[in-house]
Amino acid sequence: MITENKHMPRRLRKPSPLAWVLGLGFLAFFVQGLIAADITVDRLIRGASNIVRFLGQALPPDFSRTGSIGWSMLETLNIAVVGVTVGCILSVPLALLAARNTSPSRLVHVSARFIISVSRTIPDLIWALIFVVTVGLGPLAGILAIIMDTIGFAARFFSERFEEVSDGPSNALTATGAGRLSVIFGAIIPESFASMTAVSLFSVEKAIRSAVTLGLVGAGGIGVELSTAMRLFRYDEAAAIILIILVAVISFEQISSAIRRRIIGDQNAVG
Repeated sequence: MITENKHMPRRLRKPSPLAWVLGLGFLAFFVQGLIAADITVDRLIRGASNIVRFLGQALPPDFSRTGSIGWSMLETLNIAVVGVTVGCILSVPLALLAARNTSPSRLVHVSARFIISVSRTIPDLIWALIFVVTVGLGPLAGILAIIMDTIGFAARFFSERFEEVSDGPSNALTATGAGRLSVIFGAIIPESFASMTAVSLFSVEKAIRSAVTLGLVGAGGIGVELSTAMRLFRYDEAAAIILIILVAVISFEQISSAIRRRIIGDQNAVG
């Protein structure tokens, strides 16, 4: 008689009919995507020769307009910082209304969640197109687009962090007769502050990259310079713009990482 060894590693189970359907559906969608992309060896070879020709015209980069490009990069940073700051400030009350443990009612909770979902579902480029139509070309449209994008991103993480806060400090304050606002500002927000700061800094990094592309649709910033250079086939100038963007993004990522390490380290030390 063969007995089952309980110490043997578990073997793969036979997939269920639903798993087969999902797997075959994914495979069919994947193959349909490859066919729709019209991938051929001839196109890949021509693409490789085109990228070599592009690099030949882009190198060395032309930094003769560094002053103008630098001002455009500064405008991009302004769009990102102002948009994220306003977006994060608006995200805090919205997240408090969306979190289950801080929302005053289920109706408010569902409504706040819906607003956050709408902000997150619509891509930032679509927001930029909407605001370019409503407020016109320029950095204001970019700032408004970044605000909406930040609300969809930051408010979601803020609300999830509020829901993860332990009940101990809140119950202790409630036992002393503290009201809802006192519990929120005395226990929930202080415990979530490090996480909120980290999310806000990551939002700025994300916004800088987004602000570059928003300029392609007329929402201000260095994207306008990049779009113009590419349309006029000034690839050497475009290469200079891309390098300046790369330096700015990497520099801010390093600064942001250092601030996050400092804040999280201080929070752990206090904890």
